[in-house]
Amino acid sequence: MNPFRAGLPWIAALLALALCLACGDSSPPAGGAERAGGRIVINFVTWKPNLPEVWQEALAGFHASHPGLAVRRQIGPHSSTAFHDLLTQKLKNRSREVDVFLMDVVWPPEFASAGWALPLDAYFPPRERAAFFPAAMEANTFAGKVYGAPFNIDTGMLFYRRDLLAARKWRPPETWPQLVEQARAVMADEAGAGRYFQGYAGQFKQYEGLVCDMLEFILSAGGRIMDPETGRCLLAEPRALKAVAFVREQLMGRVAPRGSLIYQEPESLALFVQGRALFLRSWPYAWQVSNDPQKSKVAGKVGMAPLPHFPGGQGRAALGGWQMGISAYSRHPEAAWAFIKYVTSRPVQKLFAIKGGRAPTRRDLYEDPEVLAAQPHLAEMGRSFAQAAARPRTPLYPALSRLLQVYFSRALCDPQADLPSLAQSACRQIDELTALSREARP
Repeated sequence: MNPFRAGLPWIAALLALALCLACGDSSPPAGGAERAGGRIVINFVTWKPNLPEVWQEALAGFHASHPGLAVRRQIGPHSSTAFHDLLTQKLKNRSREVDVFLMDVVWPPEFASAGWALPLDAYFPPRERAAFFPAAMEANTFAGKVYGAPFNIDTGMLFYRRDLLAARKWRPPETWPQLVEQARAVMADEAGAGRYFQGYAGQFKQYEGLVCDMLEFILSAGGRIMDPETGRCLLAEPRALKAVAFVREQLMGRVAPRGSLIYQEPESLALFVQGRALFLRSWPYAWQVSNDPQKSKVAGKVGMAPLPHFPGGQGRAALGGWQMGISAYSRHPEAAWAFIKYVTSRPVQKLFAIKGGRAPTRRDLYEDPEVLAAQPHLAEMGRSFAQAAARPRTPLYPALSRLLQVYFSRALCDPQADLPSLAQSACRQIDELTALSREARP
């Protein structure tokens, strides 16, 4: 979540905030009334904020600068899956209790295809879109139209034990083979000292995180999961197969524990913060956790870098984050856009960066002296965000993800499995799904 600064004083807006801003679940009065105290009410469906003070400051600034508008928050579950279920049920019912909503990065095609999200092209001209990271705008675009504004951004990052690399006068690895070489050397030293130690921790359980991790390996080898123009599956192409084979043969059970096959983010991070791993692939939030002395045994010894690539390739990081969209059934789309424009504005994103440590979606903030003084690590993150890659865009993404999860899990779990055959089987199913996806386009 990346927003908020509005240099506007918010003390004068406290009364309006108390009147119009619900901090828990709230709905418009019976009958669908849309005004409160003479203001147009903007119903915002969101999850429980984990930076409540920053949100209060930002929303108070919005109310002060938009005296005719009031935001009413409806708080949903923090789980992405549960929040998706809540939100889509409201949109399926054409609820008037939704004006603005948050979308996970893979949802815009689904919401656009279903007719739930309003196209934003009339409000969001190209010159304004150019201020955001290209991958974030790509994720919000479907069938030539824009359906969301980037609210916050995440990508995969490489975290490493700075002390252990510095002791050997090594720089962070730029290629995956270099990472394996460094990991093997440090593991051998640690084993010689009688300590349990692993070279690499990632997320390889059969879930969405596995898709993100494997996307990064495949893209950094010059391969692709799907052709972005035709939707044809490319998993059986040589570069994609090379990347999957590398993970299975060079990481699993060698520099990464076999237990990684059931690791999600918490398990992989735990291994790293306990001082049991040299490298960790995770999301930006891991920076603060791994450098917190209350939570980490390696606090102050952690470095961060963009993910490696294969020789001749380019490092790529799976895009994560949240977007803001407008319900196609909103009776106040102009007011809804005013709110979105505000919370994705430069001053508000700067506020969330400085006070909340959240990564902005606006590129120029990664060169802002005040932001970098408060959060120096954002400079390194900005390099990864510039290399971010969106996951395949399709309104049937949940079904596609399940197929990918099954393929990647089988490929990694069984050292004897024939990768070309597995990939070809997965591609047959994905191509059938793609045909359905074309029919679902608006």
